[in-house]
Amino acid sequence: MQNLAASAYQKTSQTTVNPRELEAQLLMRAAAMIQTAMDDWDQENPDTGSFRDALTYNRRLWTILSTSATGEDNPLPKDVKDNLGALGAFILRHTVELMIEPKPERARTLVSINRNIAQGLRGA
Repeated sequence: MQNLAASAYQKTSQTTVNPRELEAQLLMRAAAMIQTAMDDWDQENPDTGSFRDALTYNRRLWTILSTSATGEDNPLPKDVKDNLGALGAFILRHTVELMIEPKPERARTLVSINRNIAQGLRGA
């Protein structure tokens, strides 16, 4: 799991996919991983490992995305950069909270944000 987000980004970027579609695919993958971990959650015998792995992937992905989006060399307008930075900070904070105290029902927020951003990147 060490560099899963980065390696997935690199592997996917080797195909002929535009950057927005690549980001959308990675966000959908993170959402699917979290959703699967939530669906498989058993209150009596919780599998915190797969939930934690999904959250770790999401955290790494959002670290890469928010760092890239808010960088000095990114041509996005300042207000868009600020909004993406704030969203990234929220996601990272929420993810860490879930890693400390796993509550799958609270991960729905991350799944929803990832799916919505992916749809926006795809122009849907």
